[in-house]
Order: sequence, then structure tokens, then C-alpha cells
Amino acid sequence: MRARNSLEPTGVLATRTIMTAAGPVSVRTHMRRAVEAHLGTQQVARVIYGAIIGMALVVSLEAHPPRPGVVAASLVATAVAVGLAEFYSDVVGSQTRNRRRVGVEQAGHILEDVAAVAFGISFPAVFFVLAAAGVLEDDTAFTIAKWSGLGVIGFYGFIAGRLAGASLWLSLLQALAVSVIGGALIAFKALIH
Repeated sequence: MRARNSLEPTGVLATRTIMTAAGPVSVRTHMRRAVEAHLGTQQVARVIYGAIIGMALVVSLEAHPPRPGVVAASLVATAVAVGLAEFYSDVVGSQTRNRRRVGVEQAGHILEDVAAVAFGISFPAVFFVLAAAGVLEDDTAFTIAKWSGLGVIGFYGFIAGRLAGASLWLSLLQALAVSVIGGALIAFKALIH
């Protein structure tokens, strides 16, 4: 019988493998690599930016809440509008800066950034789709949407600190500090309504 390595993954995910260009890899290893790759991109900043926009929209709609389907559609429409604005401004900015047209490869990189912003904005729509389907109460959808946005912002703040070499406590402090932005938005809207 083979002795198990203490670093070897266990559980259901460890038994599942997927084929990659480098050969078979456990699902857990593949997911970890995907997360690590994501954390090394500019998309982190774009997801945070989108999450702040989405959270601001959710907080503003909560004062006089429309039906959950309308909130979900508003989030998706906002993601499309902001995404198109981001794409246009990045293309124009690149053309004026570099004095040449944007090529297909560069447009692909711009679209990756746009997709990250759109994801950050539209993610809370999931909770309102669930509310429209009767799985969640409308108030619960608003609560989860607000606090999940705050969680995303705090999570990335914590990970940024850890990847920059900060201690656990300093990273937690950084996460708390960046979460204050979202928390202030939620508190401000609660005070004026």
C-alpha cells in the first residue's frame, strides 16, 4: 500500500481529472492554477471596479425596489453599457497613444478586461433571477447582492496583501480597509432612506 503524501489532495475533487495540454490534472489542481492565473492579471482590478458599480446600482435600486427580474435586467444592461463604454474608450485611447489602429490581438486583450468589468457588475443578477423564480425573497436578494459585492472587494484586498508578502493580520487589515468603501456606500444609502 502506497503512503499518502500530506500535500496530496483528498476528497471528491481529487479523484476527478481533466485533460489539459500538459496531460491529465486533478480538478482541484486545475482550479487552483486558474485562480492563480487570474490573480496575476489586470482583470482583478476590473472585477473590483465592476463589483463596486454593481453594488452601487443594487443599493440605489433598493430604496424603491422594482421587481427582481427588472433588477437583474438592469444589472445586465448596465454591464453591457459600461462594457461598451470601456471597450470604446480603451480602443480610442490606444489609437491616440500608439498612433495606429487596434489589431485583433490587442482587441482581444481589451475584451478580456471588458468581460471582467461586466462580470463584476452583473454577478449580483444571479440573486435576483433566483428571487424572480421564487427561490429567494426580494429583500434577501438585495441583502445577499450587497454583501457579496462587499465580500468580493474584501477578498481581493486580502489576497492582494498576501501576494504582496504582507502578514496574515496586515492582509486582513487591508481587506477591512478596502471593504470600508463598500460598507460606507451601504451605510450611506441606509441613512438617507
